[in-house]
Amino acid sequence: MPTVLSKVNHSMRVMNEETFGPVAPVMTFSKLDEAIQLANDSEYGLAAYIYTNNLSTAIYATEKLEAGGIGVNINNVVDLQAPFGGWKQSGFGRELGSYGIESYLEVKHIRFGL
Repeated sequence: MPTVLSKVNHSMRVMNEETFGPVAPVMTFSKLDEAIQLANDSEYGLAAYIYTNNLSTAIYATEKLEAGGIGVNINNVVDLQAPFGGWKQSGFGRELGSYGIESYLEVKHIRFGL
């Protein structure tokens, strides 16, 4: 069953771990830069999400957020044609897309002198 947690703060465990499950901790902020700083103040960075009707805000936030995938007005960052993977302690490398295929390839350089 999905759970929404209100009145959480940055020192709480749910705000500092990668919580997998239907849990949505909700924390308020005053300015966008404060929210970005709090989001980036984590050793994890699998995905981040922003909901806004302002394109400039969306572009600014996506450039500043430290995550492997960022969803703008959508709750799913997975697309078969796009690379998927995290930053920081949320993973190494990518799966899906051309970046994901590269990990299965062996690169070979051959040079002939004629």
